[in-house]
Amino acid sequence: MKYTKSSILIRSTIKPPFFIGSQIRGALGYALKKVTCINPSYQCNGCFATNNCLYYQFYEEKNSFHKYRLDYELGLEYYNFDFYLFDDACEKLPYVVSAFYMMLTQNGLGKERTTYKDFDMYVNDSSCIENNQIILPKEYIKTFQIETISKDVTLKFITPLRIKKENKFVRGDTLELKDIINSIYQRQMRLLGAGYKKFPYKIEGEIVAKELHYKELTRASNRQKTTMNLGGIMGHIKIKNLNKESYEVLKLGELLGVGKQTVFGLGRIEVEEINE
Repeated sequence: MKYTKSSILIRSTIKPPFFIGSQIRGALGYALKKVTCINPSYQCNGCFATNNCLYYQFYEEKNSFHKYRLDYELGLEYYNFDFYLFDDACEKLPYVVSAFYMMLTQNGLGKERTTYKDFDMYVNDSSCIENNQIILPKEYIKTFQIETISKDVTLKFITPLRIKKENKFVRGDTLELKDIINSIYQRQMRLLGAGYKKFPYKIEGEIVAKELHYKELTRASNRQKTTMNLGGIMGHIKIKNLNKESYEVLKLGELLGVGKQTVFGLGRIEVEEINE
């Protein structure tokens, strides 16, 4: 799996909202449209350039699978987040970084449209701002790799996990290892442009402990004039005796995210080795 990570850290006393996913995604979209739109009408409906428009692909295209996601923690004291691009979307990094720079310096964040001067921007953990100019590395597309394997892990759900089972969102008690692994694997297939494929290996691993709760989360949709529910599972589970293939998929989930609404930053997981 190919990916590129861009990161932003804002030094400011202004505390961001508890859930920054909706705000950042919306502000990025506004800036990305300014950066990419070549249509004099500035309208997407009937536009001649939708096939090559990154804004349209990320925000307007229906029944598509978005090749990006936000990554952060809830309740931050300051803005600190990552933005991942996947597969062929990695090639669009210059547009994304330009949009983030415009978002911070010109358009602003929040109702007050606050702009910032004291911030850092990185591409794959290397600074990409020098003398107020964007300087991108020559090579910025990375390939996901796993160096070691662990049989016993703690799986942490850092932001709400939204997985459906029998057409209902799982609330915690019914969450199984196969649900998580199948969700990650199907996400990988969709990101690679493939259709549904059954996970080709046996899923081995036993959940020996659960400490989960359901976190209520909402966002206001200005476009739909409604409030959307983005609640999901948080906490952690302990898993023992994972086979190699199941462990590798969980590690891939750290990169790709798990479940629904990952573009808002949901479904962030961390896999931590248990040393006993």
